[in-house]
Amino acid sequence: MADKQLPWYHIGLSVMATQASAITFISAPGLAYTDGLRFVQFYFGLPLAMVVLCITFVPMFRNLNVFTAYEFIEKRFDTRTRLLTAGLFLLQRGLSTGITIYAPSIILSTILGIDINYTILLIGTLVILYTVYGGAKAVSYSQLFQMFVIFAGLFAAAFMVVHLLPAGVGLTDALHIAGKMGRLNAIDTKFDLNNRYNIWSGIIGGFFLQLSYFGTDQSQVGRYLTGRSIAQSRLGLIMNGLIKIPMQFFILLIGTLVFAFYQFHQPPVFFNKTEIAQIENSSSKEAFHKLEAEYNQANTEKQIAVIEMLKAVHANEGAMDGSAGSMDAARSNLLQADEKAQTIRKEAIQLIAKNDPKTDTNDSNYIFLSFVTGYLPKGLIGLLIAIIFLASMGSMASALNSLASTTLVDFYKRLYRKTGTDALYLRTSRSMTLAWGIFCIGIAFYASRLGNLIEAVNILGSLFYGTILGIFLVAFYMKHIGGKAVFYAALIAEGFIVIAWLINLCAFLWLNVAGCLLVMLLAVILQKSVFPRRRII
Repeated sequence: MADKQLPWYHIGLSVMATQASAITFISAPGLAYTDGLRFVQFYFGLPLAMVVLCITFVPMFRNLNVFTAYEFIEKRFDTRTRLLTAGLFLLQRGLSTGITIYAPSIILSTILGIDINYTILLIGTLVILYTVYGGAKAVSYSQLFQMFVIFAGLFAAAFMVVHLLPAGVGLTDALHIAGKMGRLNAIDTKFDLNNRYNIWSGIIGGFFLQLSYFGTDQSQVGRYLTGRSIAQSRLGLIMNGLIKIPMQFFILLIGTLVFAFYQFHQPPVFFNKTEIAQIENSSSKEAFHKLEAEYNQANTEKQIAVIEMLKAVHANEGAMDGSAGSMDAARSNLLQADEKAQTIRKEAIQLIAKNDPKTDTNDSNYIFLSFVTGYLPKGLIGLLIAIIFLASMGSMASALNSLASTTLVDFYKRLYRKTGTDALYLRTSRSMTLAWGIFCIGIAFYASRLGNLIEAVNILGSLFYGTILGIFLVAFYMKHIGGKAVFYAALIAEGFIVIAWLINLCAFLWLNVAGCLLVMLLAVILQKSVFPRRRII
């Protein structure tokens, strides 16, 4: 609990650092490179969620004087509902932390040219050691300094992307090119349950996800429970709500600028150098080289089309008539050239997959890293890599801290050692931190199969967050519902959510809404039909 003495800015930066792992800085620019700015809509429900948290969750947790969010669930319902809620959290947070460990391991593996399994062990061990030794206060203080370095490095990266554009091509030109090629599509107003990112899924689905993440996930609840007062905790969350969307937009914008940069420079046909090295040593080498040469030629033709597009844009800006038609023609030529290059790239990826069926053919996690290591000055490369390591360490440390505290308080103290000395509980907590660290390292070995990491970790969270939030909302606002009804409602709802995800029923953000509402609806039905005895608390 860090003695409950941390000020609001500590809390705000710690909350942001917990959420902003290496995944954010590796995968988000790559996602913007391939799909534009649409992912920013994922955060549109965040400010509203922060307001609700400040009004309801924060004062309730503080006044109850709990160490974990799940202690309240037992006070409201019963032991098994508490254990179910805590267990769902432990499962999803343990899996997510494994993905978080994998992200910086990509960096070390790429730079040093060594097997990624060794870098996973190295990164995981480093964070386990300082989290075991330092506890919650060490996590918070390290995150405070990490966020300052992260912001400095991001601004430096954005500056260098623009600086490295060809002479005569500025920021506005880069944005023109990105926009004409569909990479500035930040807002999508069309309602579609199967569309991952639109304004409706962002505001509604994102609200439910963020409310559950910040209101019921111990990795976040544990951050604002360390505040010296309710007001300080609230200010910390409001700070996060105000800064997070601009920060995420800025990170995505860097990805679109990298995309614009590669319209004037030759991009690799596949950004994962490790997989390239494997096919270079296989029987498919010659076929791959042929596709690579075709891809390079297609990109040379595309660069000519990009220059023509810019000329048309400049002509249209200074003209009073007629130039719009030539700009449309230039854009059409550019898109055709890009489509030709992308078709060849897909053929190369298919060849890589055929050569090794276990290969991760989604290279978006390597795009920003490839740009950084290939084009930036060495000192700045070091700074940006430090940023990604710091972000990863901050997020991983918070996660391990929350996993250990939840296991200790909600399982060990509740079921095995209800009475014990603080020294005993501290030793046990450190042992549990070590155990969870080893578990997360094990998960990291399989994270390469999950595609874009920032999407993978949010999809994983969406499988559990709706159900957990539903349990908490029933506890807060539906006083006539008892423990048995909500326990079985949560089990049924979680089963439905997993099935809905497996059959791809809807975009993952809507799973948060469905899980929460299902728990509340089923709890009412079960309370009235199966467990009719009313329980007033």
